[in-house]
Amino acid sequence: MTIGIPTAATANENDLKLTIVNPHTLYDPSPNGYSTAVITPRGGRVAYISGQGGQDSTGALSPDFAVQVKQAYANLHAALDALGARPDQVAKLTVFVVDHDMSKLEVLTRNVKEVFGKALPAQTLIPVPKLAIDPMLFEVEAVVVLD
Repeated sequence: MTIGIPTAATANENDLKLTIVNPHTLYDPSPNGYSTAVITPRGGRVAYISGQGGQDSTGALSPDFAVQVKQAYANLHAALDALGARPDQVAKLTVFVVDHDMSKLEVLTRNVKEVFGKALPAQTLIPVPKLAIDPMLFEVEAVVVLD
């Protein structure tokens, strides 16, 4: 659910769903694959998913940025499954992109929309010179509210 309000909102404490807030007074970021803010429900348990890179289950890492991004989101989805959580329970993503440039935004936006649909979490993109291992080009971490 997306709501457009110019001021803060309070989540209903009986509602375990996240409330997405995209104020009318700010640029609408949803076409770019994220939301301005997300309100978590009162009393919700929070899980933090460590950064997921583009390695497959054998540890292999494609040199292609788009392949790494797709695999990293598949890995994030596997971590959500292990928690018994769904993508619409993700409140916040932080993504790290090696040598970020504007050509990478289309890949990022397409993948986040495929995973999250209209339940776009708040998100921050951080350009970095390198990640944990040299061939890594992308990493995504998540904050998840569990029912």
